Amino acid sequence: MRRVTTSVQNLGSTTTMEIGKPASTNRLVSLDIFRGVVIAFMILVNDPGDGPSSYWPLKHSDWNGWTPTDLVFPFFVFIIGVAMAFSFRSRLDRGQSRSQLLKHVMWRGILLFAFGLLLNGLGVRYHLDHWRVYGVLQRIAICYVITAILELWGGWHAQLAVAIACLAGYWILMRYVSVPGFGVPTRDIPLLDPDRNLVAWLDRKLLMGHLYEGTRDPEGIISDIPALATSLLGLLTGKWLRTQRTPRMKTLGMIAVGAAALVIGKIMDVWFPINKKLWTSSYVVFTAGLALICLALCYWIIDVRKLRGPWTWPILVFGANAIAAYVFSETLAIALYSLSVRGKTLLEHIYNSIFAPLASPANASLLYALAYVAVCWVVMALLYRRHIFLKI
Repeated sequence: MRRVTTSVQNLGSTTTMEIGKPASTNRLVSLDIFRGVVIAFMILVNDPGDGPSSYWPLKHSDWNGWTPTDLVFPFFVFIIGVAMAFSFRSRLDRGQSRSQLLKHVMWRGILLFAFGLLLNGLGVRYHLDHWRVYGVLQRIAICYVITAILELWGGWHAQLAVAIACLAGYWILMRYVSVPGFGVPTRDIPLLDPDRNLVAWLDRKLLMGHLYEGTRDPEGIISDIPALATSLLGLLTGKWLRTQRTPRMKTLGMIAVGAAALVIGKIMDVWFPINKKLWTSSYVVFTAGLALICLALCYWIIDVRKLRGPWTWPILVFGANAIAAYVFSETLAIALYSLSVRGKTLLEHIYNSIFAPLASPANASLLYALAYVAVCWVVMALLYRRHIFLKI
């Protein structure tokens, strides 16, 4: 049976990429389930068709506050950290050196960043004047590389200290540092003003014309600082799951810490509002708390109680090929939006001829999004059936 290595891998996976050989069973299956649900929901909310997004849980918050859609990205970054605790330990136990792992990490990070740039360029047909530099995969790449370095050459005390420093330092920057041309937040300008904040100012200063929202970007440079804390909190969770404590103790510990994080995040919200587009410190703590509770429930049901069956397989299809599913969904969406037929995009033709006549605009949008998830699932299922697990 021939072994074929590809250029795409799941971050944090404990398996090697092979065609014709099933994935290792030495996995935290609950993490794959959690990852699969997150990716499926990410595709659902990213692709509402040509109509308005359907209902509020499937929309991002306009600015401060949160909706279920705002949980998707931090959940995935958190999962990357959890998986890293297992995959790195496995590689070190197999005899790989830290320097070898670092080379592997740097290569993964470069590829992820490059994939993000290529996806952004596809949307503007690679015109340099409008080519967005930031993006989802770029943020994942940055958080992954830095978290990996801290895992290879630091213990949990150092990782926790860095996470706290990121959260506290980001609050200090956003609260007390004067925004050039506007003044000090809370004194001269409102705290977290959409365009008059330090993140947006620096993004415009460095990359005006290359930003997702024109005057700012939801994956800006400075907001990578608290995003790093999200992946580090995931890493610390993975370390907790690797301890010799009983499954019951691990589950209760995650639920207790998760509940405390929810309370702390809501308290922080009073002084530093929960805001996805700025990835505020309160947002990090609050979403990490929810991620901990969700993962604890998955762990207890899937890995402790072993309540698995046919219902888990469709979710694992996405969970085992998460990055591939995301890249495919984004590429397909860009293609449908870019290709024109008789003056209308292919997306408009599909949506208006099939989905719009079936229901109200909101429900038609939801039907399109569900159908889009199904199409992506079929492609990933074909890969899964053939034991093709694409990794970076």
